[in-house]
Amino acid sequence: MGNETTASVTLAENSQRIEYSPGCPSLLHCLESQKIDVAYQCREGYCGACRATLVSGNVQYNEEPLAFVRDGEILLCCSKPNGDIRINLK
Repeated sequence: MGNETTASVTLAENSQRIEYSPGCPSLLHCLESQKIDVAYQCREGYCGACRATLVSGNVQYNEEPLAFVRDGEILLCCSKPNGDIRINLK
């Protein structure tokens, strides 16, 4: 995703759509800034709680995830959208 480009993030469970601005460090940070309740425990030392399903689109990781990530899953705390994406938080 280019430095000046925004991407849309659509939540599959309710079709809510938010814009991901290039200044956000991660999907988790972006969702929190929009007051979207997201489960996570990375700030308490446990990795994997912010796991979500990537319904469509692609993400790139800021750093290699510490937790095992299955095909079709992403970790919100260390990823950014690479274009428009649709995710399921549940």
